[in-house]
Amino acid sequence: MSNSTSYKAGKRSNKSVTFFVCFLAALAGLLFGLDIGVIAGALPFISHDFQITSHQQEWVVSSMMFGAAVGAVGSGWMNFRIGRKYSLMIGAVLFVVGSLCSAFAPDTQILLIARVLLGLAVGIASYTAPVYLSEIAPEKIRGSMISMYQLMITIGILAAYLSDTGFSYSGSWRWMLGVITIPALLLLVGVFFLPDSPRWLAARGNDDKARRVLEKLRDSSEQARNELNEIRESLKIKQSGWGLFTNNKNFRRAVYLGILLQVMQQFTGMNVIMYYAPKIFGLAGFASTSEQMWGTVIVGLVNVLATFIAIGLVDRWGRKPTLKLGFLVMAIGMGVLGTMMHIGVESTVAKYFSIAMLLMFIIGFAMSAGPLIWVLCSEIQPLKGRDFGITVSTATNWIANMIVGATFLTMLDSLGNANTFWVYAGLNVVFIFITIALIPETKNVSLEHIERNLMNGKALKNIGE
Repeated sequence: MSNSTSYKAGKRSNKSVTFFVCFLAALAGLLFGLDIGVIAGALPFISHDFQITSHQQEWVVSSMMFGAAVGAVGSGWMNFRIGRKYSLMIGAVLFVVGSLCSAFAPDTQILLIARVLLGLAVGIASYTAPVYLSEIAPEKIRGSMISMYQLMITIGILAAYLSDTGFSYSGSWRWMLGVITIPALLLLVGVFFLPDSPRWLAARGNDDKARRVLEKLRDSSEQARNELNEIRESLKIKQSGWGLFTNNKNFRRAVYLGILLQVMQQFTGMNVIMYYAPKIFGLAGFASTSEQMWGTVIVGLVNVLATFIAIGLVDRWGRKPTLKLGFLVMAIGMGVLGTMMHIGVESTVAKYFSIAMLLMFIIGFAMSAGPLIWVLCSEIQPLKGRDFGITVSTATNWIANMIVGATFLTMLDSLGNANTFWVYAGLNVVFIFITIALIPETKNVSLEHIERNLMNGKALKNIGE
């Protein structure tokens, strides 16, 4: 009786440790979302205080993306050398330093440097946290844990919008940027209590430490031993990303597809909405700061709620049908929004209809390209080149993100409001045809089967068959 009780207690303890570990790693996703979302509300006040041009505003936004691209590229090497835990720790330190420097920036130049530091932190988090979660979580809850990370990003964006709205009444943009220091400090403290990844420890030859970590995280010693044996078996396959890329044309196809997927995600126009939401609400006829800020909060809330649609559909409908529907919804939303700006949004009905189209676009993104592009990028890369392939696709995401952030206001000035939104609507139509022609359906297909089809030269759209 007592042995049984002890076992059950141990089982509960192990589960609580696992969830604590995963929650702390997912906290990196919250910071990721906070730093993406916060600039939307702060930018109008920053531009007023520093008297900066539209072009300079674009650089305030996109400087973080530049840092994130650099951080993502460097994360593969850093994760290999010092492990997931200490990579997350470095990211947490950069979050703290970047947030404080942003809050106390005396001029635009210092603010740009601070935004680059935050970008480095975001790039490290966007690479390390999902990898760490996939390696630390038990197989039966791995999908939900990685989904929690994606959900935490959207919650972070919403929290940033709420914080921005609260501080907007006093115009306190420094508090908007500085308050992020609090969750950053929580992450920094929490990371000290995280174990190293058992896979990384085993790869470094520390099998005893890897076993001890697994015993803390799994239901029984036997389960921990079995998993360690599987890790040892997988490590017999030597990963050689760059060598594989230069010597194998089939692997190059997977890398190029990962690049294409991330470009598609960014050029839907979603991050234009994230970074410039108050301005877009202004274009739609909502003139007051209060209206624009609360409108931005609604954007964040819809983004969070619609992410649950993706979680429900991805394994039921599949990746490809959900992506096609999402791109169609986004094309309609952007296209009609552009048309409304072309004919004018003078009446109250026209204003609210325009915002309905904006929210329709957000639902389309959050239910499809937002989470599913990351899923596909991890599924299509063969084991021997997975680290290299995901490093390249993650860096592409941030480079494309930077380009979008750095060109939107210029497009508004040169093309006009309606034409700018029509351009993004047209791109989403193009992405429907790309999805049909190139994107594979990977639902209920093992990674090994996808890899075998890829390396045997099957057409990209058929590698999930």
